[in-house]
Amino acid sequence: MGRLKKLKKIRIHHEGTHILWASFLLLLLINAALYWGIDCKIPFYVMAVASIAVYLLMVNFFRCPIRLFGKDTEKIVVAPADGKIVVIEEVEENEYFHDRRLMISIFMSIVNVHANWYPVDGTIKKVAHHNGNFMKAWLPKASTENERSTVVIETPEGVEILTRQIAGAVARRIVTYAEVGEECYIDEHMGFIKFGSRVDVYLPIGTEVCVSMGQLTTGNQTVIAKLK
Repeated sequence: MGRLKKLKKIRIHHEGTHILWASFLLLLLINAALYWGIDCKIPFYVMAVASIAVYLLMVNFFRCPIRLFGKDTEKIVVAPADGKIVVIEEVEENEYFHDRRLMISIFMSIVNVHANWYPVDGTIKKVAHHNGNFMKAWLPKASTENERSTVVIETPEGVEILTRQIAGAVARRIVTYAEVGEECYIDEHMGFIKFGSRVDVYLPIGTEVCVSMGQLTTGNQTVIAKLK
């Protein structure tokens, strides 16, 4: 499928609209109370600087870049998230495949964009949400013990891959847009994780890995693997 050139426009993700408005009003009220309620202005100045820093961090977190892959997507697996590669290894996947798979994990820090993209074109075969813990997302057992959402996609070539959104120590809400039976495409949002998290991708053994440990990824832009 042909792709248009990447757009540069940046917008705010709709998952953050209400949070940003509520935070803005709350910080505005606090700063107004300090300014008019206390004669000494030092607390106001300190709070104003802190408020601006916190709010800009939140705006950065809820950024929603419009990205188009712009290349042939056949057998391509793109990064579903901005972040850093923290795991590349063969593991037992016991939720859906019940066999050994190649797992590539991307950790998203608080400063990363937290929108998630579909890593491949295909058809949604399974969507499941699991309640769990909120331990640090980079720990190995977070993949199976933390709160998480699982999406299984079958590519046009008949290859099934599993993508898992995982909540972290700060994250408290995972949003998944996928629905069973729908077609999905690279360039489309799969979901959103609020405040620090991780995304795992499970691929068939023998898949060509195109990234290395510690490498930074850009969601919907970095090719992390090529299917056989």
